[in-house]
Amino acid sequence: MPTPVLAAIEERAEEIAAFGPASEAEGKLTEGAVKVLRDVGIMRMLAPKSYGGFESHPVEWAEAVMRLGSLDGATGWLGGIVGVHPWEVAMADPKVQQEIWGEDQDVWVGSPYAPMGVLKPTGDGYEFNGHWQFSSGTDHCDWLFLGALLGDETGAPIMPPRMVHVLIPRSDYEIVQDSWDVVGLKGTGSKDIKVKGAFVPDYRVVSYDKLADGSLAREMGLENPLYSVPFSGIFPLGITSAVVGIAEGALAHHLAYQRGRVQITGTKIKDDPYVLTAIGEASAEIHASRTVLLDNVNRLYDGVAAGRTYSFAERADSRRNQVSAAWRAVRAVDEIVARSGGNGLRMDHPLQRFWRDAHMGLAHAIHVPGSVNHVSALGQVGLEPPPGPMRAMI
Repeated sequence: MPTPVLAAIEERAEEIAAFGPASEAEGKLTEGAVKVLRDVGIMRMLAPKSYGGFESHPVEWAEAVMRLGSLDGATGWLGGIVGVHPWEVAMADPKVQQEIWGEDQDVWVGSPYAPMGVLKPTGDGYEFNGHWQFSSGTDHCDWLFLGALLGDETGAPIMPPRMVHVLIPRSDYEIVQDSWDVVGLKGTGSKDIKVKGAFVPDYRVVSYDKLADGSLAREMGLENPLYSVPFSGIFPLGITSAVVGIAEGALAHHLAYQRGRVQITGTKIKDDPYVLTAIGEASAEIHASRTVLLDNVNRLYDGVAAGRTYSFAERADSRRNQVSAAWRAVRAVDEIVARSGGNGLRMDHPLQRFWRDAHMGLAHAIHVPGSVNHVSALGQVGLEPPPGPMRAMI
């Protein structure tokens, strides 16, 4: 039986899909698309019940993101990458939770988590400066999480580096317009952000290390296992779920197109065993991507619910599974697009938009396979990776 959010998405599926071309043309979600996202409730799925959230199981959230992605890539992307942030706000200082949601529980929080800013200590807080790219949905958000490094009194990062997430209101940052001109996911409006000399009080700074190992939830007294899942099991889940959903959408449009298609040779697709075999293989790969991704987070959730904590090596294996799911799904999309003929890539055909969106989603830093697979393999043979970039986002 579908969850209430998934059921709400199904009820408005045609409407969500119809917004896609307009959002792409506008370079951000249209106001109509934003309203639907608010109405269906996906942005509340991971939010705490104390602020009107549902505290949903992460599998339920991922399934909702996938369905949105299958209808429109940009809408699914924001359901995942903006929809994840209430999960982290739930572990932030109660004072900043009240600042964000005290008057309006539907306030959206965006991010770029890349540590492109530095916090310089001053008084009971920090002076904050930096420039970030790729803040998805930022036009519709009133707060952001910004990745940063702790600095010293001169403003230089301390060594070894210490990464944090900084919560900052709209009044303290600049959205760089016309900074999102890309091949896919155009409707996400993932623009640049600049911060210059903003003051950040201590309580708006979240420790990345405590998010990474799942200990922050226990420190904040949160009992729902949802919040004890490591950051590397939740944040990437939203992004990869969107990519898998986009792949499912591409497959659906491909199948609808192929049903009555006749090739230039005069052969109907239904009579071409080579194309049909490729379709079957691609379908299996996309389904496998969904299954692996959901199983991955389900195991993490069940483990923390039973009181487990996960080692770095185990978290690396989880990331390996998540990254491979994205690559498997997009490779399958390439196989069906290559068998769609020239008409399948006309700009008035939805298949080409899903194809572009899938590749743009795969290009996200969270899907880079090299270091993740490297670190996972080291763990499998009982070795620790060296400190530094290879340990990032695990």
